[in-house]
Amino acid sequence: MKLPPKITIADHFKDLEDKRVERTKKHKLIDIVTIAICAVICGADSWVLMEAYGKIKQEWLKEFLELPNGIPSHDTFARGFAIIEPQQFQNSFLNWIKSINKITSGEVIAIDGKTLRHSYDKGKDKGAIHMVSAWATNNRLVLGQCKVEEKSNEITAIPELIKVLDIAGCLVTIDAMGCQKEIVKAIVEKSGEYIISLKKNQSKLHNNVEEIFKTAIAKGFEGFKYSEFHTNEDKHGREEIRHYLMLSDIEEKIDPDKKWVNLQSVGMVEYIRKVNGKTKVETRYYISSLTNDAKLLGESVRSHWGIENSLHWILDVAFREDDCRIRKDNAPQNFAVLRHIAVNALGKEKSKKLGIKSKQFCAALDNEYLNMILECI
Repeated sequence: MKLPPKITIADHFKDLEDKRVERTKKHKLIDIVTIAICAVICGADSWVLMEAYGKIKQEWLKEFLELPNGIPSHDTFARGFAIIEPQQFQNSFLNWIKSINKITSGEVIAIDGKTLRHSYDKGKDKGAIHMVSAWATNNRLVLGQCKVEEKSNEITAIPELIKVLDIAGCLVTIDAMGCQKEIVKAIVEKSGEYIISLKKNQSKLHNNVEEIFKTAIAKGFEGFKYSEFHTNEDKHGREEIRHYLMLSDIEEKIDPDKKWVNLQSVGMVEYIRKVNGKTKVETRYYISSLTNDAKLLGESVRSHWGIENSLHWILDVAFREDDCRIRKDNAPQNFAVLRHIAVNALGKEKSKKLGIKSKQFCAALDNEYLNMILECI
């Protein structure tokens, strides 16, 4: 039998510092981490279920783990992940991602945040944890994640996440919260391109962009460099028309002081939705480092929401992230990384044409199939 966990998980997570006191080191840290990864892939969403999984699969686990004192208890799992330094765990995750996947030029990387709703602790006046994740929309992989510190927001976390990502030649998409000069600068310094949603949190820039589109449309785009793209979808009784416009060579009009690094173009998307005889029109604006490509704007804006449908939805439905009540110390952040490892591994395994939840069920029943998934780690 091929034993990928011994070769791969151990290699990627072997450098984790073990901060446990000596008297509590009955179990090897790499054994704890490996069992946890296997258990979460198979659907475990608590320390108790990790212990239960380990005991049921003990004979199989002994084929590639030392397990000097058997299977760790649920308290041991809880203490271990509460102590592991999150940045070290994140670095191990990043090393694994770089080993299994080469992000190609032009990849759209969506960055967005998600709150772990039940990670709050009222007794300790601790709010729910908010994580910002980077999602490769074509490869369908979590590339990294960063915790938003308490009394802060995504504005401070996004630059920290960008620092650890390899985004050269990639197109980064972010919603309006990320429309900040320092975030744009961080993307450009890493040789990335950007499309960022613009709302009235940047009132001066928003007003300038809104006015220039009104002027360009009123003049029939005479004197403006522009491109446009249209889509029309009619599904399940709902018609949705999208009209994408981009203007370039307008930096002097909207950003004369050049405060926004490499701002090359602005985009406008007009959504017209017709449902049950009612029509709703919505207009959104974007800033971008792209030259002028409305079709790419449209494709990128649509793919950005893949992080909601292909990651956040899976975390909630298949991994029950919003119901998780793990709260102590570093454990919520580290458990979030465990889920992302599982999402990536299950997503990369292509032999079964099944959803994530069904793959978890099969992995829990079939050690050979779990081996195939672990080969992706």
